[in-house]
Amino acid sequence: MLIKQDCTFDAVCANRPLHIWLPDDYENSDERYPVMYFFDGHNLFRDCDATYGKSWGLMDYLSAWDKKIIVIGMECGHGEGERLSEYLPFRPARGMFSKYEAKGDLTMQWILNTVKPMVDQRFRTIPFRECTGIAGSSMGGLMAVYAVTHYNRYFSKAGCLSSALGFCSPQVMGDINRSTIDSDTRVYLSWGTLETPGIKNPETEDCHSYTYRRNKAVANKIEARGGQARLYSQVGGAHCEADWEKQLPLFLPFLWQNR
Repeated sequence: MLIKQDCTFDAVCANRPLHIWLPDDYENSDERYPVMYFFDGHNLFRDCDATYGKSWGLMDYLSAWDKKIIVIGMECGHGEGERLSEYLPFRPARGMFSKYEAKGDLTMQWILNTVKPMVDQRFRTIPFRECTGIAGSSMGGLMAVYAVTHYNRYFSKAGCLSSALGFCSPQVMGDINRSTIDSDTRVYLSWGTLETPGIKNPETEDCHSYTYRRNKAVANKIEARGGQARLYSQVGGAHCEADWEKQLPLFLPFLWQNR
């Protein structure tokens, strides 16, 4: 069952709709469910809501998956530069992103202080970090990395697809070094070979590739704390919802195995 609900993001004085998926048997049971939060929530479920007319097809996947979870898809702003600013945890010193205000932490504060409390109060959730995950792609993937490391006390797992790590990599790695990360953390990090030409199999080829090295650096930090990280190079994968949809059977079972 899919619900769309308005939610005010006070820091930007604007509405940011939520796309809420409840398991098919939700109304006929008293069961409690784990929760997964997704950035770019409008792109998850229905093609008619998606920015480019193609969603992740998440509704079909969840309906067939044997794991029952609640999914909260959180929309970003759609005005000029709003998404980039809201999904920017660190402002780089130079480059195209340096002109945007870094509101990524304000977005996380909104999620933790407004969205999550509302979700836990209104729905039958399992609110603990062990049963709370977060995911996103591109700038949303960067935010998922930031969320699961900087706010690891709230999130135990993250799906980070085609994450925009390169332009603020030093800040990301510095923040991870300062963060307390629990050993039960699970992080999935992926990219497509059409996004970064030349990568075919990171286990055997070109391990110095730009994107591979940045994702591998995050994975190393997670694994050094005793957590689990999975790297995936999607052969033929591009920077688009259609290819992120293909990874649903890869990252969701990995993140939620035995949970």
